[in-house]
Amino acid sequence: MNFRNLFQDCNPSKCLVFSCLLMFSVLFSLRLDGTIQWSYWVIFIPIWIWKLMVIVGASIGSYVWWKHPQYRLETDGYMQYKAMIICTGLHLLLFMFEILACDNMEMDHHAWVLVFIPLLFMSVVSIGICVWAVKNERSFELELFCSVNLLQFIFLALRLDNIILWSWVIVFIPIWIVMCVAMILVLYAIILAIILLKSPDIIPEQRRGNLSSAVGYSFLVIPLLIFEILLANRLDGDNHFKYSAITVPLLISLITLICLSFGTKGGNHWWFGIRKDFCQFLLGVCPCLQEYGNISYSVHNNETKDSTPDTATHKFGSKKTIEDQPRVVVPVISIETPD
Repeated sequence: MNFRNLFQDCNPSKCLVFSCLLMFSVLFSLRLDGTIQWSYWVIFIPIWIWKLMVIVGASIGSYVWWKHPQYRLETDGYMQYKAMIICTGLHLLLFMFEILACDNMEMDHHAWVLVFIPLLFMSVVSIGICVWAVKNERSFELELFCSVNLLQFIFLALRLDNIILWSWVIVFIPIWIVMCVAMILVLYAIILAIILLKSPDIIPEQRRGNLSSAVGYSFLVIPLLIFEILLANRLDGDNHFKYSAITVPLLISLITLICLSFGTKGGNHWWFGIRKDFCQFLLGVCPCLQEYGNISYSVHNNETKDSTPDTATHKFGSKKTIEDQPRVVVPVISIETPD
């Protein structure tokens, strides 16, 4: 495992989102089981932290954008800023839905159809944003998730208001379709990884990369499917497991997503106005990390007296040999050049 590559390719925004969802899933399941009797406003604290970071990051990025017009001339700067504004708008719609949902679970003031209106509008808008992202080669994970689950959100709102009295297994039909497609892609990734392992024309790094992707997607999709099956059966009364036990497969999927976020590049450079990769920004703010993380020493113990000198290996650059006596520098003499 190359920790340097993991650090350089880390996507901090994804890591933050999945970590907040992990904490929220644990608290929410414990609240449903009655293990804790906290208010739902407290249970949603990880979600509030997530949205607060998005709003603060977009505000600082917008301030830097308008304060320094010269930054707009940077390569792909305008497109990155536009993508940040679009992503912030989607998060604000999601924030409205979460506030209404939390208030409705706490006081039961509104119909669930009204609560889901921001989420439904977000899903409709996400379809157009996905088209825009494909044209401009931008990532669109959240937009894709909302757009493919538009029908699922409608079914959930109608079922929670008892407008339709279908079984929860039938209500989850849209998510079953999505999960079937995901399982097909996982099987394809596994078969491709097996084929590439047997191919002699593929370099070892590509083999390890494909194998890691297949394992990661398997630990993501299969536990998520198990969680959805257990949840549907629990809501229909076919089993009486605790929600904390049902949530365990979901936690495995979220932990997998957190691990995968350390190997995925990307992220918008205009969040918090850093205008560079998170790794470069962190090394610039904390030079001590660059000093101690840039050099690693390997000591070789030889039984003979003529031991080889220690080597200071620079992870981000060259190798320097430490010797007891300095070398004699001899000027370069060219025979072709006359005196």
